[in-house]
Amino acid sequence: MSATRPRKSAMERNPTDNQLNRRIARRLEEVAQLLEAQAGNLYRVQAYRRAAETLRRLPRSAAEIVRREGEPGLRRLPGIGESLARSIATLVLTGKLPMLHRLRGESDAGLQLASVPGIGKALAARLHHDLGIETLEELEAAAHDGRLRQTAGIGRKRLAAITDSLSARLGRVRPLRAIRKTAEPAVAEILDVDREYREKAAAGALRMIAPRRFNPNHEAWLPILHAVRGERHYMALFSNTAHAHQMGKTKDWLVLYYDGRDGERQCTVITSQRGPLTGKRIVRGREVECLSYYREIESRSTPAAGERDREPALGRAASR
Repeated sequence: MSATRPRKSAMERNPTDNQLNRRIARRLEEVAQLLEAQAGNLYRVQAYRRAAETLRRLPRSAAEIVRREGEPGLRRLPGIGESLARSIATLVLTGKLPMLHRLRGESDAGLQLASVPGIGKALAARLHHDLGIETLEELEAAAHDGRLRQTAGIGRKRLAAITDSLSARLGRVRPLRAIRKTAEPAVAEILDVDREYREKAAAGALRMIAPRRFNPNHEAWLPILHAVRGERHYMALFSNTAHAHQMGKTKDWLVLYYDGRDGERQCTVITSQRGPLTGKRIVRGREVECLSYYREIESRSTPAAGERDREPALGRAASR
């Protein structure tokens, strides 16, 4: 009996340099087409198309560049910045691009997370819901920065097994850089995107996509927004997870993906159901910051004690 052959990586499965580069270029072109159809940022549309053309003309294999030089090697190519370099490296290493699946309405983070040994369907759903984890890269970051163990109650051995599995799955071509807490956007910025989405969705001003999950008739019912705030590109849409459907929150919970200098991240905005924030829109996991945000708004709109004392006197003076 022959020994079981190790599973080939995404790089090894691609037969030729040209075929791999063309395959990646087609994915980038599809991203550009979908962004354009969904009224995305025109500059970003053009950037993905330029990157696709670069890949088609590239005399070397993108897989070779990733293996030898990592993302910095990709960034040295014409028209390839940090965000595009991450996208190309993800395609090379995993054969998939989460952003493309979301644009298609096919995102199913739970299945991807549950495919990692040590993480079943229930835990995958909890990690996606509680931590906003959607990709294997985000899961790896959570494993290294302590969030995975603290939130999920995973022991040391199980955590080590998950980390080792992710390292093999992601085909690490360089030592994992130190995980640092990224500069998160202010809750005011996130809530402003939330406001824009809900107002435009209510007015019927957003493009609709047909999500793959919980949509047996393949109807285009899910509004999608592409917005820009400073250096960040946002994609926002109502939550279409099993939990959102079970709780009847598919028109309340809003999932935002944002891609800036520190990479792609995700957060969820909901209407608070308890405490001093009841009835207010909040960023899940950042409730303390949201409380400070709303208190600051209230303090700006409420006259100071001295001003309130003067108002009646001013009124009396004006009536004389």
